[in-house]
Amino acid sequence: MRGFVSRAGSAGNASRVPKPASMPGMSTRSPSRSRCALADVRGDVAVKVLGDDFGGMNAAADRIAKILGNTRGAVDVRVEQTEGLPMLDIHPNRMAMSRIGVTAGDVQDMVAAAIGGREAGLIFEGDRRFPVVIRLSEAARSDLTQVAQVPVPTSAGGFAPLSTVADIAVVDRPNQISRENRKRRVVVQANVRDRDVASVVADARAAIDAQVKMPPGIYVEWGGQFETLASANDRLFLVVPVCFAVIMLLLYGALGSLRDAVIVFTGVPLALVGGVLALVLRGMPFSGSSAVGFIALSGVAVLKYSSVVLPQRAAACLPAAVNIAHNRRHGR
Repeated sequence: MRGFVSRAGSAGNASRVPKPASMPGMSTRSPSRSRCALADVRGDVAVKVLGDDFGGMNAAADRIAKILGNTRGAVDVRVEQTEGLPMLDIHPNRMAMSRIGVTAGDVQDMVAAAIGGREAGLIFEGDRRFPVVIRLSEAARSDLTQVAQVPVPTSAGGFAPLSTVADIAVVDRPNQISRENRKRRVVVQANVRDRDVASVVADARAAIDAQVKMPPGIYVEWGGQFETLASANDRLFLVVPVCFAVIMLLLYGALGSLRDAVIVFTGVPLALVGGVLALVLRGMPFSGSSAVGFIALSGVAVLKYSSVVLPQRAAACLPAAVNIAHNRRHGR
């Protein structure tokens, strides 16, 4: 048959379909082109649109991206690319098939053989064997005119062109389907510049809640580095007070006086005030790194004030130590 080629090779060669076909009862797609992604998202701010209807999800994602782009501090706004994979779509025409005596199975078998390939025999070379696969040539499979002329057997013993019993078209399909919690996902990502992430998220969330009405079955979740920052802040609210309490206990144990321990500890809030002023002068937002720096600054302040208090205590104890040594020397 003209346009068909035979190929001898391993069984894996028979499963490669450069342009997949889609029809009721048969769906042949290349897994390297259309894939389901489960990976997590990256970026300072990520708005995850979850649901089942890709059309409504993409429309909502576009509106969210426009709002994020107008939010002060949000830059590099982008929507996850989910569309744009061309697919050869073949739909059998039930009325036309019934008029000329063609079944859906006949159409499916011919499309599978012409586009995907069908094993027609074996070639033996010694103790090895290779399947012979017959399908349309690369040029014919890329030409809708030649695909439309693929002969389909009729009940009368003749053949009818595929275009007379099926509708053939190239349509755009999703090139990637991301999932999270058993729902499809479209992600709108953005980075933050010259502003803290929490303020950007607060402004964007308020605008999205007021301006975007989600269709039924579609909802929004927030993620990205903002989610990590929120989790770190929750931990810091627990860790920082514990660190200050431990510092106070260590000072009391080292100095043996609550008064001296409080005097040394007063350097901590003063140092923190200086750190806050430094952030304001530099125009830097408060972050997890800043919180860790404040803890280190508290330790430095304690060491500095301890170096002032300890010599004073040593000087106050020096006369008593001299008297004790003098009395021991004279046997008193």
